Amino acid sequence: MPDNPATVAAQLVMRFRRQRPLRGGSLIVTIFGDSIMPRGGAITLGSLIRLAMPFGLNERLVRTAAARLAQDGWLESRRAGKLSEYHLSQSGRERFAEATARIYGDAAPAWAGRWTLIVLPVLRAAERLRLRKELAWHGFGELSGGVFAHPEVQRRELAAQLHGLNLPENALVFDADLANDTAPSALVNLGWNLQELGLRYRQFVERFERVAAALRQRASPEAGFILRTLLIHEYRRLHLRDPLLPPPLLPKNWPGTRAAELCREIYAQVFTASETHLSDVAAQLKGGLPAPDRSVMQRFGGLQSVSPRATAPES
Repeated sequence: MPDNPATVAAQLVMRFRRQRPLRGGSLIVTIFGDSIMPRGGAITLGSLIRLAMPFGLNERLVRTAAARLAQDGWLESRRAGKLSEYHLSQSGRERFAEATARIYGDAAPAWAGRWTLIVLPVLRAAERLRLRKELAWHGFGELSGGVFAHPEVQRRELAAQLHGLNLPENALVFDADLANDTAPSALVNLGWNLQELGLRYRQFVERFERVAAALRQRASPEAGFILRTLLIHEYRRLHLRDPLLPPPLLPKNWPGTRAAELCREIYAQVFTASETHLSDVAAQLKGGLPAPDRSVMQRFGGLQSVSPRATAPES
């Protein structure tokens, strides 16, 4: 007999709390990006403390983490009397919007077999490290020192990426074909470590298959919020490291495909319950959270297209 939603939620929380150090700031980023951003992007500190409490984050940890996120430019704060509220800064909104498009977006368009190559000039070590991290974030693999590749990036998307990367003027960008059919697999092996990523995806699938089985029973609002938050928290940490290569370049039975399916299925199952919990627990200085932005229903290709499987309330 499968576990019920409350049981699997408690197991995920226990796993999260065993992490050392306990990364409260990372979880708060997940809560803001997944739950608060679609509902106005602002929340009182007291509400944030209440939302984080079931995950083992005490008041001190939440206060410290929120203050650090503000110091790093993700959040801004304002006060009204003894109450304080955190909201996304402009740069925070921009960074969340980019991550949101990757996490919840549609599958990549069909690939024509061409490649985008970027060749960097000789740079100072700090600037080279910055660009390496930025290019990896956008899915580029480093083939050799200063040479990066990605399956062809659409011109409009590439122009936006290059603008954000702030490449040196003498960097070279190529739109290229490979000379033979055997080269793509060798290029992928050079640029990306898919073995480690695949192992982590398989672990994710094993863990969340149990959650999907438990959701044959309906989750309570709090359990739904916990499952939704830890689902996205674990998925985004994998998915944002994924170069999102086209299927022809991936190993057979790539576990990232099943991970994406599971994430979409579970998210749709717990979404309504989790939104009820948010409405009950969280508020802004001016009152309750506004209704979710309509765009949230387009996550994972459309939440309404996934039929709920839950047949009975959680006991």
